Amino acid sequence: MYLEIAMLAYFVVLFLTIRDIRIFKRTGYISYRKGALKGLAASSLILIGAISIEAKPEIGLLIVLFGLTVNLKGTREPVFTSAGTLERFLGKTDYVKSSRLRKDSEKTRLSRK
Repeated sequence: MYLEIAMLAYFVVLFLTIRDIRIFKRTGYISYRKGALKGLAASSLILIGAISIEAKPEIGLLIVLFGLTVNLKGTREPVFTSAGTLERFLGKTDYVKSSRLRKDSEKTRLSRK
């Protein structure tokens, strides 16, 4: 039962991370990028906790809980104005990157090369 709880937490965090990545790609808001990075760190911790459940279930669930705590995102920009429930669930946003945001991301990509 403990392993099922840990794996459910793992898949939920992965889903939210993929959703944050999709919203960041569509809007360019940095808070969603930071949320995706936090989600990757949290999913790694949760996976470590799920693996360690076999040895010590209490310690494994404690690591899973710590991973879920790491996944807290904070305040975000509003990106859904007229989207329905399914679109919000899947991360379909109403905003698309502005030309200024695209230019800034192209400049940073060129400066890294």
